[in-house]
Amino acid sequence: MRGANLLLALGLVLVGGCSRGGGSAVAAPLSEIEVETVASGLAHPWAMAFLPDGRILVTEKPGRMRLVNAQGGLSAPLAGVPAVAYGGQGGLLDVVLDPQFAQTQRIYFSYSEPRKDGNGTAVAHARLGEQGLQDLRVIFRQQPAMNSGNHFGSRLAFAPDGKLFVTLGERYKGMEQAQALDNDLGKVIRIDREGGIPPDNPFAGRKDARPELWSYGHRNPQGAAIHPQTGRLWTHEHGPQGGDEINLPLPGRNYGWPVITWGIDYSGAKIGKGETLRMGMEQPLHYWVPSIAPSGMAFYTADRFPAWRGQLFVGSLKFGQLVRLELDGERVKHEARYDLKMRIRDVRQGPDGYLYLLTDDEGGRLLKLGLKG
Repeated sequence: MRGANLLLALGLVLVGGCSRGGGSAVAAPLSEIEVETVASGLAHPWAMAFLPDGRILVTEKPGRMRLVNAQGGLSAPLAGVPAVAYGGQGGLLDVVLDPQFAQTQRIYFSYSEPRKDGNGTAVAHARLGEQGLQDLRVIFRQQPAMNSGNHFGSRLAFAPDGKLFVTLGERYKGMEQAQALDNDLGKVIRIDREGGIPPDNPFAGRKDARPELWSYGHRNPQGAAIHPQTGRLWTHEHGPQGGDEINLPLPGRNYGWPVITWGIDYSGAKIGKGETLRMGMEQPLHYWVPSIAPSGMAFYTADRFPAWRGQLFVGSLKFGQLVRLELDGERVKHEARYDLKMRIRDVRQGPDGYLYLLTDDEGGRLLKLGLKG
């Protein structure tokens, strides 16, 4: 995308470059989908993972994990979940299965961790047993800690090679630090399954940078997914007022925040100098003005609904919508939105080929969604 930056800076037409959401989106008719409530009564659920036995593991932001059975029944909160810094945007956040879950019974999860000097995003793994979480170990702690309830990130995505990507917000108070390489604020990091540093990370071996860093200049990324064909990481992040972005983070690249953005401050003022382009900083694949407040993201790969195959689905907190993006390679060619009128926090494809959504509410729901017919 650096070539894209150059063409845009020169005022040339960029074919197949960045596309803009917002006004270009169309409403998708609700009559074409069916939505079923699988479970309700969840307290601000944040993420889900599908277990091989058919149950669904769900995190609740106040600090609980529950299992949902095939009939929609909720288990009691699982034992062994660590204390979380619950408040604002903080709490128990993402959860994914170990790629070798059948052998290890291990899950990975992220949360806002309370610390003596504030709080910060942490990642842990634990064995999922019938009595709850066992053998828990924290494998990563975002540095530095801050006294803030905002912008924790934090989605987890295992790449095909088994390395773990973690998206990290800049904690709002630390937005300028998203451009610095000596911290974990506003970054995507890449670690191995025990928290170690892969030797091919872009900043490994540099004294002026943290070795876990993969990309930087991010604001508050709450979506991450691995492209099913290319194996590349796709992320999305919240902009300020406008300027939510989809990015394809490449190793060592700078994604611009807070130097460049397609949004403005909540006050209406410019962010920095009000720049949208700068040499050496990457442009998003797609952005939204006005903001949709994206959270959760999934590529649809199943055979159950062929019309959706290859498309990207993103939840919208602000508008209560499920956003469907039709792709042409790494270009968004069409955007449609299902207006569900519920804050969508997470989006996953289930093993049965349906989409599953979590709604962010005190009485949150787990929804199952598919095409009619």
